[in-house]
Amino acid sequence: MMPERRKLVEMWQRGDAAALATLVRVEGSSYRKVGARMMVATNGDYIGSISGGCLEAEVVRKLTWLVRDGACVHRYSTLFDDTADIPYGLGCGGTVDLLLEPAGTPEFELLMDALRRSLEGETIDVLTRLPEKGRSLTRVVDTGLIAAADQEANEVFVERIEPPQRLLVIGAGDDAQPLVSMAALLGWRVHVADGRPQWAKAHRFPDAERVLAPDDPNANDLAMQRSDVAVIMTHSYEQDREWLKRLLPARPRYLGLLGARHRSALLASEVADMLGWPLEQVCDQLFAPVGLDLGGDGAEAIALAVLAEMQACVEGKLVQSRRMTTHTVEEQVTLGGASRYLQSECAM
Repeated sequence: MMPERRKLVEMWQRGDAAALATLVRVEGSSYRKVGARMMVATNGDYIGSISGGCLEAEVVRKLTWLVRDGACVHRYSTLFDDTADIPYGLGCGGTVDLLLEPAGTPEFELLMDALRRSLEGETIDVLTRLPEKGRSLTRVVDTGLIAAADQEANEVFVERIEPPQRLLVIGAGDDAQPLVSMAALLGWRVHVADGRPQWAKAHRFPDAERVLAPDDPNANDLAMQRSDVAVIMTHSYEQDREWLKRLLPARPRYLGLLGARHRSALLASEVADMLGWPLEQVCDQLFAPVGLDLGGDGAEAIALAVLAEMQACVEGKLVQSRRMTTHTVEEQVTLGGASRYLQSECAM
């Protein structure tokens, strides 16, 4: 979880960290994924989690004592079994291995600096040789380590630490505000851009990393990457068309377009002609109408639907979407041309 990672780095930078627990192996089911972390402070407070609440209290209570002689791997069972030799059988359904390590060691500092760098946009591979069978913990931080890693006998824990997801929100209207706030709760880096300087104000989007207006010297510094996600929601047909033309060739992992199906179909058709692309190619890259069909009304409900679809796409979990096909675009376009739609839009 990205907000959790930020808090871990902040505790480390304050000099308050005492010890760190990292989930490195799972057998059966587990509430948290491998790579989840929990840091205990010198005053006994902690940040993060390594289970759904089953293990935290016990680990926090013993962590600094367990690492008094250095890093170690400790196994916990979350299967409910009063006769088990492994603590703590609490009914969550699996067995987990935690890497426990004291703060202040060179290996700890190397990991925390890697987490810090990831928050600034780097993708970093971390290879940790686990402290087992009398062997001390060793760690290497670099890029490209995963392909070369030898993980035989579960002696090595390798993870790729990705930077926060970046979201570009095109349009700074009132309906963009809850979307920016919700994305920030996930720890995403959110950039907002709008051609209307009266709306593109930083104070309207306190959770955004950047808010760009036309007069901003960095207004054109929005180079999209394939890993980015974006949504176009200016409520201006011409602006949406220009942004769609600009962003489609960048092929972000998610590109959504807010608006009615008929309006989106006209935009997709026109931009396909402007780019010289087959209509099918535009439809394949565009999520329109934007968002999952969750129901509800109002800016907050729309923001939830849009963010849910983005999150599903990012995580590779997208099952059903309302996005258009070539057939639906052609069907909608036959209902009327862009000029007719613009006339009705201006009359609203």
